[in-house]
Amino acid sequence: MNAKRPLIAVLTGAGISTDSGIPDYRGPQGLWQKDPSAERLVTIGPYRDDPQVRERAWRMRVETGALGAEPNAGHRALVDLERSGLPLRVLTQNIDGLHQKAGLSPRKVLELHGNVRETQCLRCRVVGSMAETLARVEAGEPDPDCRECGGILKPRIVMFGENLDPVVLDQADAIARACDLFIAIGTSLQVFPVAALPYNAVKSGAKLIILNAEPTPYDEAATEVIREPISTALPKLVRRLVLERA
Repeated sequence: MNAKRPLIAVLTGAGISTDSGIPDYRGPQGLWQKDPSAERLVTIGPYRDDPQVRERAWRMRVETGALGAEPNAGHRALVDLERSGLPLRVLTQNIDGLHQKAGLSPRKVLELHGNVRETQCLRCRVVGSMAETLARVEAGEPDPDCRECGGILKPRIVMFGENLDPVVLDQADAIARACDLFIAIGTSLQVFPVAALPYNAVKSGAKLIILNAEPTPYDEAATEVIREPISTALPKLVRRLVLERA
């Protein structure tokens, strides 16, 4: 048995949640392929400046059941990986909270883009409940405002056009540089600064495994590239890693 049990860092993107009914953005069946205008709903400029964009965004959250999705086999596989005792940190670009809902320890999950379970006011920055805000939409408020100051509410997420929290990004970068294995799952690895994480991991000596339906810019640098569906491929990969590192 190895005396040292090095860190596994996992970066997850939209692809791990598509089997939970949450569409990705950029894939062949992605939200933006089907409706390019949907990008405006998660871009801070149009969202802040156009009440019609906000009304459409709130309707979309109600209609798609923003808080009702359930974890799938991919999320549960990472719970199995944590429970195996191997040191693990999950860096997620997703805002759906499905890693925690599946049973992954919240302290092991770093949400790079925030989460959809909460709202935040653009003016006073107060944080509120998304469930309560969606209830207001269903009750007839097309664009619910902040009850503290009357400002514009948004999900507590990093929208396109906003910067990531530098503290969160620094934590993610430190994890990437410290790990000996970096696994990128369901992410195009095209959006910076998050796309720099696998580069920094490899540069620091880590092996890279990529599970993604489409090619990524890092495929040539990877030790292994897996194109199988995530919900079947990830459980198999986790079982293999647990056996290899026991």
